[in-house]
Amino acid sequence: MSTPTTPFSLEGRGLKLDTEDDARSHTQDLSSTKTYTHISLSGNTLGAPACTYLAPLLSAQRSLTSINLADIFTSRLLSEIPPALTSLLTSLLPLQNLTTIDLSDNAFGLKTQAPLVDFLRQHVPLQHLILNNNGLGPEAGTHIATALSTLADRKAEARIHAANNATKGTHIPPLETLICGRNRLETGSMAAWAQAFQKHPHLKTVKMVQNGIRQPGICTLLRDGLQHCPELEVLDLQDNTFTHVGAEALSLSLPLWPHLRELGVGDSLLGRKGGMGKLCAALSKGRNKELRVLRLQYNEIDSRGVARLLKVVEEEKEGKLPRLRRVELNGNKFAEEDEGVARLRRVLEGRRGDDDGEGDGEEFGLDQFSDLEEDSDIEEEEEEADDIDSNAEENEKKEDEKEKAKKAEAIVRDAEEEEGRNVSQKQDAEVDVLAEKMGRTEMI
Repeated sequence: MSTPTTPFSLEGRGLKLDTEDDARSHTQDLSSTKTYTHISLSGNTLGAPACTYLAPLLSAQRSLTSINLADIFTSRLLSEIPPALTSLLTSLLPLQNLTTIDLSDNAFGLKTQAPLVDFLRQHVPLQHLILNNNGLGPEAGTHIATALSTLADRKAEARIHAANNATKGTHIPPLETLICGRNRLETGSMAAWAQAFQKHPHLKTVKMVQNGIRQPGICTLLRDGLQHCPELEVLDLQDNTFTHVGAEALSLSLPLWPHLRELGVGDSLLGRKGGMGKLCAALSKGRNKELRVLRLQYNEIDSRGVARLLKVVEEEKEGKLPRLRRVELNGNKFAEEDEGVARLRRVLEGRRGDDDGEGDGEEFGLDQFSDLEEDSDIEEEEEEADDIDSNAEENEKKEDEKEKAKKAEAIVRDAEEEEGRNVSQKQDAEVDVLAEKMGRTEMI
């Protein structure tokens, strides 16, 4: 039988495959043909018995290079997922050509992540891993990252074994793509992820958007991990928290990525306290000449930040960013009519067609501005906030002073009453203590 010209796909059909019979009725082609290179079961819900039936069919696909298992457990109980996932992933381990797997939109929290961790430790051919919206959390995320570190060791061992045995045609590909967004990885798992990235220095694409990573985690991820990936081409860390602290770590990392084509750091508070200045200073070193796309939306960047970026982009003679063609700036705090914004748009749009055909079909210029906030509006809001804070502090001080005055008056009154009585030496001693307290209060 000839190799099929199309992949096997049940994608998006919304099938509910509970039993072996359910799975059998939709997979006749999969059982009769053993030469598919891509399979997609995404967008259906699979029960454990159905996965048990599918397992030998998958393991027979020796030409398989990629599989899409995203969103295959909708409406399933947490207790159903581990055995179903074990059947599917175990069947994929013998497939030495399988380099790409997408497991997005499945619940892999602490109770369900074990089969995935076991697979990741062992599948040496893995080259591209996509895990978006899996609800991992920092603890399960740490387990996944640790498994990838183990995978790096297994890959190294396999290469040594192949070299020692002169195994003809054996190629152990490096891990090149890691997409793990919307997984609540948070700062707590970043040490494990940094170690994993350090062990996979040939990574080209890393996307970890919307993971609740704070400044210390960003610094750990960049300095201890991604700085060791000199072949990086795409980095997307949008919707995490950088501020000027993360911007400093990013500025130290950028010169180490000469092949970087896309950088996404939008919605990261990058415009605060000189963060944009640090980014532009790093780009001005001219070590990111391949950079095409820069995503900076919702970063509180003002017109001064745009001016700094424009200065780097306009340095045509030095060629600091000669290939930059697309900058996304919506949601920042400058006027759309700002001269620097207009000049930046003209420069980028003027580069259309400058890349010997590479730019065909790609967007040039700036994104659409639908949610800008002008400098003056922000400044007024900040001034109002400062006034409120200042007034609150003054009121708090006044209340403290009043409270202290009341306490002092009470102490004096008590002391005077004690003096008018015929009291013992012990009581006189207590009055002395009160007097000392009164003196201290007045000094305050």
